[in-house]
Amino acid sequence: MSWSQRTLQLAPMSRGWHLVTGEVVGAMPELAETDCGMLHLFIQHTSASLSINENADPDVPHDLEASLNAIAPEDFPYRHTLEGPDDMPAHVKNSLLGCSLSIPVSKGRLTLGTWQGIYLVEHRDRAGGRRLVLTLHGS
Repeated sequence: MSWSQRTLQLAPMSRGWHLVTGEVVGAMPELAETDCGMLHLFIQHTSASLSINENADPDVPHDLEASLNAIAPEDFPYRHTLEGPDDMPAHVKNSLLGCSLSIPVSKGRLTLGTWQGIYLVEHRDRAGGRRLVLTLHGS
């Protein structure tokens, strides 16, 4: 069993759901040599999230974004407002979706389902780049 860890710096993205499966796989070349293992992803931010969801129909990310905006609207009477109206809703959305994922690895590949992809979900209107820590454990 071995461990590998990488940091993946993603460019700034607009608010919404961004498929990053390719970037994650590209940042961890050791995946190709892993017969059996686990890839753990962690985002080092509290106003963006990680999610695994459908990657085939472009309406899905749009509907997910609309749903999250309905659950955590910017016009809710939040107390934490110093960083702008999109900041506290971003923290709520991060708490709902989460900051980490664990994905099994088999025969050199992530064992995502046919229609699954890894998404970086940006909750801010004008965020900077986001940093992910990728940790692979396997043989």
